[in-house]
Parts: sequence; structure tokens; C-alpha cells
Amino acid sequence: MKPLLFVLIALCLISMTTVRAAESTLPDLAQEQRAVALGNLFRCVVCQSESINDSQADMARDLRQLVRDKVAAGWSDRQIIDYVRARYGDFILLNPPMQVNTWLLWGAPALFLLIASSGAAAFILRHRKGRPT
Repeated sequence: MKPLLFVLIALCLISMTTVRAAESTLPDLAQEQRAVALGNLFRCVVCQSESINDSQADMARDLRQLVRDKVAAGWSDRQIIDYVRARYGDFILLNPPMQVNTWLLWGAPALFLLIASSGAAAFILRHRKGRPT
């Protein structure tokens, strides 16, 4: 009875595993390198901190395949980037372009550094004046 139970449990566990198909690569090495370079430009919309090349999410895999399909179809890099941006917005780009609506994104670190250093300088000067020399 125990061997039968063991076999049934093993079959249940095996049936729950998923088999993923291997990702296709482009036959032309130069095209594959272009597809990989383009994949490094796009953010995974699931992970948000990884490129689609680094992510294992299904959505990233689909985007990698989309990029490969467009490269194989003879699209230029600019056409592929514009195509993906039109569907996902600037958020899909790991390096968003400098635009009016992204100034805060680009300027916030410098602004924060300026405010923090000004506050630290004011704090130090205030405490130095109170100390006798």
C-alpha cells in the first residue's frame, strides 16, 4: 500500500510542474546581438528593476520574443523602441528621456543632495558659533 501511495504522490507532484519552452534565438548572430542590446534598454513591467533580458517573468519573455520578431522582420532599432514605447509609455525604458514631465525624476537626486548639504552646513555652523574658542 505504501509504494502505491508513494507513486501516486510522485505522479501528482510531477503533473504540477510546468515545462517551459526554450526561448528561440535568431539564427544570425548580429541580429541576436541587436535583440539583446535592445532588450537591455527595456524595463520588465513585472519586476520593474530589471531589464527584460535579466527578468524571468513571462511578460519579459514575451517582450524578448517581440523584440526578436521585430529584429528578424528587418525593423530598425528606432522603430522597435518607438513601437514598444507607444504601447507601454516611457516607463518601459530603463533610461527615460529628458522631458518636461521627467525633470523632477532627473533633478530630484541633485535637489536632495543640495538641500541635505545645505542643512548639514547650517547645522555645523550653528553649533560652531555656540562653542567658545
